[in-house]
Amino acid sequence: MEKIRCGWCEKDDLYRKYHDEEWGRPVYDDETIFEFLILESFQAGLSWYTILSKRDNFRKAFDHFDYKKIATYSEKKIEELMDDSGIIRNRLKILSAITNAQKFMEIQKEFGSFSKYIWSFIEGKPIDNSPEKLSDVPATTEVSDRISRELKKRGFKFVGSTVIYAHMQATGMVNDHLKSCFVRK
Repeated sequence: MEKIRCGWCEKDDLYRKYHDEEWGRPVYDDETIFEFLILESFQAGLSWYTILSKRDNFRKAFDHFDYKKIATYSEKKIEELMDDSGIIRNRLKILSAITNAQKFMEIQKEFGSFSKYIWSFIEGKPIDNSPEKLSDVPATTEVSDRISRELKKRGFKFVGSTVIYAHMQATGMVNDHLKSCFVRK
């Protein structure tokens, strides 16, 4: 019997694997949360597929998303990243990754972990929207608006509400798998 998936992921095996194994599954470890935060911020204005297809390149280029290393990147490293055709070569987004790594660690210091902080916006429990069809899935919500505002106040960059909502979906803070999707079952 063929698996019924959310329609957005049927482009190819890369998308299906991401949908089947990662998207919408709750993530509580800071390392993975940070990886998705960086990837989502690079996605701003682009398709998620573009980012996903370059994910391994991003991992190599950004030291496997080691936020402690990224927080200390030098101008030399920034230039290396700008020359790396395997990633999105946008100086503002690269600089934002450095800033966001620094701010990420500030939140860790204050709350014990970034995970505790980000999940506190939804009291630690995933929001289940149970959408019937793709058009039922929002691009932003009041919660993503609030998280975006709070992160911006703390100095984060490229964390608009749409980016944050996509991050919430990716890390399972919100479950937007369609009711008919086999993952939901």
